[in-house]
Amino acid sequence: MFARVTFSQARPDLSPEDTDSMTNFILEQVIPAARRMDGFKGGYWLGDRKTGKGLTITLWETEEAERVSQAAAVRIRQEAASVLSLEVKGVEVYEVLANV
Repeated sequence: MFARVTFSQARPDLSPEDTDSMTNFILEQVIPAARRMDGFKGGYWLGDRKTGKGLTITLWETEEAERVSQAAAVRIRQEAASVLSLEVKGVEVYEVLANV
């Protein structure tokens, strides 16, 4: 299994209502799009309401599935960044060595 980790930063004036809107967008748009991708195994969308920092971890069945999903993931990240006023700080891919 492989994991794609995306680091993001929301604008500094993020309000609780903005955070709720971000969560709704993730639940209604981002997650369904990810679920449609071959080899998607799950994910975590993490955020710090105080700092606006975000971390997304998506899990992929194989290295090939992760690689094939990259173009669609770029489009989803760009749309999310635009709609949610986020800056994507980086994207890294790791092999999952163990999980529980």
